[in-house]
Amino acid sequence: MSKKRVLSGIQPSGRLHIGNLVGALQNWVRLQDTYECYYFIADWHALTSQYADTSQLKDNVKDVLVNCLAAGLDPERATIFAQSRVVEHAELHVLLSMVTPLTWLERVPTYKEKQTEVKDKDLNTYGFLGYPLLQSADILIYRANYVPVGVDQMPHLEITREIGRRFNNFYGEVFPEPEGLLTEFPKVVGTDGRKMSKTYGNCIYLSDTPKEVEQKVRTMTTDPHRIKRTDKGDPELSPVYQLHNIFSSKEEIEEVAAGCRTAGIGCIDCKKVLIRNLLSVMEPIWEKRRHFLGKPDLLEDILSSGSHKARQAAIETMLMARKAMGLGSIT
Repeated sequence: MSKKRVLSGIQPSGRLHIGNLVGALQNWVRLQDTYECYYFIADWHALTSQYADTSQLKDNVKDVLVNCLAAGLDPERATIFAQSRVVEHAELHVLLSMVTPLTWLERVPTYKEKQTEVKDKDLNTYGFLGYPLLQSADILIYRANYVPVGVDQMPHLEITREIGRRFNNFYGEVFPEPEGLLTEFPKVVGTDGRKMSKTYGNCIYLSDTPKEVEQKVRTMTTDPHRIKRTDKGDPELSPVYQLHNIFSSKEEIEEVAAGCRTAGIGCIDCKKVLIRNLLSVMEPIWEKRRHFLGKPDLLEDILSSGSHKARQAAIETMLMARKAMGLGSIT
């Protein structure tokens, strides 16, 4: 039996950080042996909010590709490609826009949320309103069976299912309804205790140097009530402890938690353990990053080959969609 198909993408909106590593890339690596995986760099999606300045887009695409490979994605086992190199995404986006009610797009939770939160950019564009529709085209163009999502992302997948269902009701069965491949994405806190995000400037980047990683961890906030070394603390209030839960062993987590509660260890000691474990995770990634950054022609070959393969699958789907809608040949 052929493998079920998985589709997922990541925006090249800036440098990738350890939140992207544990929230997406490590999961993608695990899936590539079980499913037929299509992973894309969503450069068109990056334009929905960063259309005014594209000067860094090419470098960001390269950084995403390098980090995907450094994290363990294998072009022989997964199709890695750039969204903009498969023009059929745009064609299907146009066709889906003909049948998608405007109210469906306006009700997407993040539409109004981001318009409220983002103050430094004008998001009153069709591109931003229509990004869930482009996202639906990204998924449906590969007739994907599964999309890796967290529970909080299910509404985004549901609109894709609804759009595909509406198309099928009008024109016949073309698109399978993709299912969520539910994954428990751990919340990765940033250096200031908020969710790690480029917007907040609180990230530990995969491209950081060992010295930068160490410096960022050393200056992280901890339990605000633990002022002196002899004060007992609550590890649950410390962002450092939250990162321990992701990057440290069970024994280490228990030790730093007990040390915090009893004042048996200081915050500096706690951070030293985390620094050691973070460096252990990141060192092989840094080594692979150096390897791929030194081979720009190889990077282009990987992206070109993956995009070519993805486009062949997309062309097959578009032939079906055009025929169903009565487009194309009149003979």
